[in-house]
Amino acid sequence: MMNSTNTPVNGSFTAEQWQAGEHQLVCVEKWHETHDVISFRFQGVRPAKFHFKPGQFLTLLLEINGEKIGRSYTISSSPSRPFSIVLTVKQIEGGKVSNYLANNLDVGHVVRALGPDGAFNLIDIEAEKYLFLSAGCGITPMYSMSRWLADTQINPDIAFLHSAKSTEDLIFKQPLEQMADRSDQFKLNYILENVDSETCAHVDSEAGRLSADNLQRLVADFHSRTVFVCGPEPYMAAVKTLLESIDFDMSKFHQESFGSFKGDLGELAAAKEVAASDEKSGFMLQIGDRTRALSSEQTVLDGVEAEGLPIIAACRSGVCGACKCKVVEGETESTSQMSLTADEIAQGYVLACSTKLKSNVTLEL
Repeated sequence: MMNSTNTPVNGSFTAEQWQAGEHQLVCVEKWHETHDVISFRFQGVRPAKFHFKPGQFLTLLLEINGEKIGRSYTISSSPSRPFSIVLTVKQIEGGKVSNYLANNLDVGHVVRALGPDGAFNLIDIEAEKYLFLSAGCGITPMYSMSRWLADTQINPDIAFLHSAKSTEDLIFKQPLEQMADRSDQFKLNYILENVDSETCAHVDSEAGRLSADNLQRLVADFHSRTVFVCGPEPYMAAVKTLLESIDFDMSKFHQESFGSFKGDLGELAAAKEVAASDEKSGFMLQIGDRTRALSSEQTVLDGVEAEGLPIIAACRSGVCGACKCKVVEGETESTSQMSLTADEIAQGYVLACSTKLKSNVTLEL
């Protein structure tokens, strides 16, 4: 839910360090990166130094037309500049959240947010030489990573290949080109589906998509680099298949994952419609005075959402941890415990999006 505030928010050396959990952020700046991509700069309602790992994301907790919705967006700013934080959002045709933010979130508005979260980051994944491969709004974590490296290392060795439809769709074009122009170690190339007659700097002259040939041509030493990939799911799947086909060491391959979603990065899939019949049900899920039959293929999240109970499920892949809930009685099976602590697991907490029933279960939200 968004409210307006006139309270000045000024970062200072006495500001508290921002920790994981729920926060209130005030929008202090808003601008267009491209015709359909908007960046929002936030500060804490209370002065804060934003401490996160470059590549991580935030989950915005919104209320749209009375419906509570959570959406995860990668942080596009760098933790080396800690007094504000930037989220970059691509508007999706028919996208409930991206269009709501574009049309309604303005300077002075306050939003609730969870995070930071995400294992796709430069701190947990070590590397000496980097190859960033991105498409569309998947450029956001790569931009954060690039700024972090440029601010904190001497001449980091970065090769950056970004795929887009045209020059009009190039996000962060000017600052990325400035980084590339200032350092011989920052090799930036854009691969466009449509190359304009008046191409700009760093645009590969051969239009098309990422392939083995243009990867070898643009980054001859790619085999010696650690690869970070982010973009729409079809793009990431294609890149993985490509690298496997040319004998890349896949232990050095890392990709972002928000789980399955429709559209482009940042606009996650809407909650699945659940219509479990008694014939297909395997076990019963009980939450307070409500019960629901779930099939062996349905998650706890499916049952909670089908009952219309309040739960935030932004990433739907066990990464953000917003759908944490407690199993009071019964047996479950989880495919992810990524964001749970050892103590929470011992207490019976699970991630609803990644958990299925193995018996009748009593749940506590």
